[in-house]
Amino acid sequence: PRDKVFFGAWFELEDEDGNTRTHRIVGPDETDAKRGWISIDSPLARAVLNKAVDAEFEVELPTGRADFVLAAVRYED
Repeated sequence: PRDKVFFGAWFELEDEDGNTRTHRIVGPDETDAKRGWISIDSPLARAVLNKAVDAEFEVELPTGRADFVLAAVRYED
């Protein structure tokens, strides 16, 4: 299903303050913070996996707990 977050997905998150950020889930050896590529093993990736657009969730990040809404999901071939 392309309406949920799985490996390889680009996804946009909105935080409590309305700020957005975009990430892509990649393998551990492909991570690149400048490009927004996060490891599938990261806390954020694990928390967002299998979520659909408009899902609200909470995750424990290195900077502390954070709440997000999944704003968009896309896959590029």
